[in-house]
Amino acid sequence: MFSTRPLDDDLDAVREAHAPGSSVLDVDADFETLPPAAAEDLGLFADGLSPASFPVEWLPDEVPDLLRKYAGPTFTVGLPGDGTVVRTTQTDPQSVLVKHRAEGTPDDFLAFLIADRLVQIGVEPPSGSLPEEVPDSTLPESFLPFFGERYRDLDAAIRQPDPDTGASTTGLGPSDAFQIATALFDAWVGLYTRDTFASWEGTHPRLFDAWVDAGDSLEGRLGGLAGEVARGETEFASATEYACSAVRHGLDLPAPFAALDTAAYRDRGAPYAVAWAEKTVASMVDAAE
Repeated sequence: MFSTRPLDDDLDAVREAHAPGSSVLDVDADFETLPPAAAEDLGLFADGLSPASFPVEWLPDEVPDLLRKYAGPTFTVGLPGDGTVVRTTQTDPQSVLVKHRAEGTPDDFLAFLIADRLVQIGVEPPSGSLPEEVPDSTLPESFLPFFGERYRDLDAAIRQPDPDTGASTTGLGPSDAFQIATALFDAWVGLYTRDTFASWEGTHPRLFDAWVDAGDSLEGRLGGLAGEVARGETEFASATEYACSAVRHGLDLPAPFAALDTAAYRDRGAPYAVAWAEKTVASMVDAAE
């Protein structure tokens, strides 16, 4: 299922600087969430396993089944939306997993994706910025431990359920809340990692160029995102995902997404994200009336 991936010199240097001792593993299958039997095999490549589970009270009544499974006591790794390369905090030290579909990814971009996850391992969020269930100085591996109990608030802000029936009054459902939460978490992580990417221009030019190229591929649509949402050409969740992916590249974002590219979001984290969602979705509803 897993095999150690050989790293080029620049990636090995990034690992040494940000994630010494972490394994980078090829996975011989694609996955959204690794089942327990496969996840436990990670123990062969790490000093130990620390399976995570999270309070059921963090979850709204309606959530995608894989999220409920991920939060539960069964040892699982990964969620939909994690991408081609996955980082997990559930091994000691943390590990980076490269999915089988990476075989179709251009070499330099794949190298950047691996480097990105290695840099994430070295990020130390401010003390007290995460739920107490998350280990200090550890960047969570997914949005759920980032939001903690505030995920219910985020879901309510996005769906605005009817108090009598519980039905969404915005037309957005549990999958939209999941997609937006994933995007908001990725943007927050990007606020911590992008300065490192920018510093690679002279030291790791291949990785720097791949970071710049990936940003260039996003830039063309950013200015028109709000208009696309207003005209119904792009779903709000997809637009949020697109804008948030641009944060780690330091691109200029249009309103309302520009509020996510701020020091306030970097420092305050989940409470800021929930407040942004409440204000943004309320404005969308008002505009549609």
